[in-house]
Amino acid sequence: MGSQRRLLLVSSSTVHGGGYLGHCQQQVGSFFGQKVKRVLFIPYALHDRDAYAKTAREKFESLGYGLDSIHESSDPVEAVRKSEAIFIGGGNTFRLLKALYDNSLLQEIRKRVLEDGIPYMGSSAGTNVATLSIHTTNDMPIVYPPSLQALGLVPFNINPHYLDPDVNSTHMGETREKRILQYHEEPETPPVLGLYEGAMLLVEGDTATLQGVTGAQLFLRGQKPTKHEPGTDFSFLLMDSNFQKP
Repeated sequence: MGSQRRLLLVSSSTVHGGGYLGHCQQQVGSFFGQKVKRVLFIPYALHDRDAYAKTAREKFESLGYGLDSIHESSDPVEAVRKSEAIFIGGGNTFRLLKALYDNSLLQEIRKRVLEDGIPYMGSSAGTNVATLSIHTTNDMPIVYPPSLQALGLVPFNINPHYLDPDVNSTHMGETREKRILQYHEEPETPPVLGLYEGAMLLVEGDTATLQGVTGAQLFLRGQKPTKHEPGTDFSFLLMDSNFQKP
């Protein structure tokens, strides 16, 4: 499946004390390289797409790339077919996925990335939709996509903005860990990689490496969650092996 696949899946667009994509701009430049001249931006996760495109365009131009926003195109499918690279930003994951379905873009993006080999970058919601499904998003279902199935560029799920339980908190709501463990109570649920803010996963073909300044928490159904530092090789997650326990 993944011989042509190149993905940069970022937990969050910003981290505390930094600007938009500031914490990962070095990785963005290395990822897109010099061959890519223009990036197709998909701002569907936010309501104000003009303002969102302006923010993304300013950042990418500062890194030496032109940026076209798909919402400005009269034919979104054709825009994807002609794109050199794709970046899907954060916001509400349900809104984003619904718009991808509404514009008939899932198969088009999947083909461009998995078959044609163009680079795909996602941040937050854009990372969520790159995975098997959005079952493990943190967002509220403010709209209803036809399905929770997403692009399936990797055979597992990601939980961006992952937070460890606060042992000193008196909050009685469920922690992120408990919610993911509840997800894994359901049969045949795939692994979930919880990416802390400041972390990202670089996928090149059948190799996946954790990058950034923080780390990740890995959830495999029926097993105790494990913490991992930047540099961890997560290539085994790209195999369509059956991680699920009965």
